[in-house]
Amino acid sequence: MTERRRGIDPETRETFQPKLWLVLIGLGLLVAYVVAFIAENNRHVRVHFVLFSTHTSVIWLILISVGIGLLVGLLMSQLTRRRGRKQRSEA
Repeated sequence: MTERRRGIDPETRETFQPKLWLVLIGLGLLVAYVVAFIAENNRHVRVHFVLFSTHTSVIWLILISVGIGLLVGLLMSQLTRRRGRKQRSEA
């Protein structure tokens, strides 16, 4: 009885999944954002490295920078973890 007062039908309560719909809407918005992000950053630019230069899209520069940043972050976290273990074992 209390479920009917709140507007929830006990028979259809199991089929309606608000969390699933929130996840699907969130994923849809994320995909739309990524598509818009790529569309806005598809301009070609010239990149000068120390020994050479090249033309590439801005989106590739962003993605490569993110990848390099993640890799350096992982390596640094492993280094600090290893140093912490070494110092604890010496103490």
